[in-house]
Amino acid sequence: EGGEGAPFAPIYHAALARALGRDHAVGVINLGGVSNMTFVPAGGGDLDLIAFDCGPGNGLVDQWVELKTGEHMDADGALARRGKVHTEILRMMLLNPYLRRKPPKSLDRYDFKLDPVLDLSTADGAATLTAFTAACVRASLSSLPEAPGEWIVAGGGRRNLAMMEALSKALDASVSPAEDVGWRGDDLEAECFAYLAVRSLRKLPLSFPRTTRVPRPMQGGVFHRAPI
Repeated sequence: EGGEGAPFAPIYHAALARALGRDHAVGVINLGGVSNMTFVPAGGGDLDLIAFDCGPGNGLVDQWVELKTGEHMDADGALARRGKVHTEILRMMLLNPYLRRKPPKSLDRYDFKLDPVLDLSTADGAATLTAFTAACVRASLSSLPEAPGEWIVAGGGRRNLAMMEALSKALDASVSPAEDVGWRGDDLEAECFAYLAVRSLRKLPLSFPRTTRVPRPMQGGVFHRAPI
């Protein structure tokens, strides 16, 4: 029945965030190849959740580092922390039309290109791409009814110190890795799909109009019993 087809983690993010008992809105950022966010309002219900892909996560930086060094990632953000952010290139990258689309919206990690930074040094390219990821998350604030009182970061990007520093600066708020609030960052995705499976068995919705643009809260999944 239409919709974006992703993301499906928001309902689990909401369950975790509500269990924290905060009296302010919580933002959950997942930094995989793409960055996506879930807005969990204080005291709100499932229909009040907002979720969408913000922009690139680790994807562009990973591609850049592999292109330049043969390594698979900027380990600990070491390259980016040595580099300089080229603000004129960053401003140009922020003109990408995806960033002006209203959510819910989703993208692929290859929807953004390395072309703007190809003439930069390895470190400056890593720094500029890291800043771009953080700036895309900041740009997403315009789609929220209020700025979250804190942000919790999941996904591999939470281990990138430069990325976490860039997010803290861009969002001007508390930004913490999942482990700091007692979540198991490496297990979160597996936990999420187990949670979705239980919701499916109980005929509870998995996606919502403001998370995947479906027309109404939607169930999903088919139960298959393992052969004996």
